[in-house]
Amino acid sequence: MKFSAAGGWFGGDWYQNVERAAKYGFSAVEQLGWAGLDLDRAAATLADTGMVSTTINIQSKEHPEYMEQMAWSHGMVWADTRDTFIAAFRETVAAAKKMNVPNICATVGNLRHDISSEEQFDICVGTLKELAHIAEEEGKQIVLEPLNILVNHMGFYLVTTGQAVEMVKAVDSPNLKILFDIYHQQISEGNVIRNATENIDLIGHFHIGDNPGRQEPGTGEINYDRVFRAIRDAGYKGYLAFECGRSVPVPELCVNMHNLIDKYDEK
Repeated sequence: MKFSAAGGWFGGDWYQNVERAAKYGFSAVEQLGWAGLDLDRAAATLADTGMVSTTINIQSKEHPEYMEQMAWSHGMVWADTRDTFIAAFRETVAAAKKMNVPNICATVGNLRHDISSEEQFDICVGTLKELAHIAEEEGKQIVLEPLNILVNHMGFYLVTTGQAVEMVKAVDSPNLKILFDIYHQQISEGNVIRNATENIDLIGHFHIGDNPGRQEPGTGEINYDRVFRAIRDAGYKGYLAFECGRSVPVPELCVNMHNLIDKYDEK
């Protein structure tokens, strides 16, 4: 397993956060937004520091109007966004290749009330099949993220691990997997270890945050030492990215997190 620092911990711009994460002993950093970057500078910053940027969202730099169409208020559950998602995904793939980012995060948007859940499922599967075909050609991995609707994302369509598993299996591509956010899934359904380990072959990326509060591990109810051990023992070899706030100053935070992850981290 490999661990990725949260860029937001370090308080700088994208480039400074990469440099500061490296300074504090991390080999990777997660900062999902990319459309505002100078991609040449971003690629050079990653190369100079030896860092990996682990995941970016589907965005468009060339067509800002696409962002409104892909927003959760509309999103992938609407068939009229398919061409927009395809175009933005191609642009995101080009950015990911420029920066050598392995994962591209996909989200589906909020539940519609004008058509059935089954119809929305089929629309999402149709779009994801198009994106997965591009990902297969370009050598990138899409990670599909379910989110909780009890605390943070009321009305979101894709919530449980089971729903995400069903959607990924329906698309049936080796380049589409699940982004298992431990914070979100603890809120949505609990049973984090069972749900993660029983579906480990379909999980391509993890997000880390404690609950309640979405701060760093050790601030809430999740026993992350046991969670990490179970994920490792299940054979997972990918990234686990901190996507959370912090409750202590950066130097103390980084010491605490390295003490937690060093027994699992294969840098």
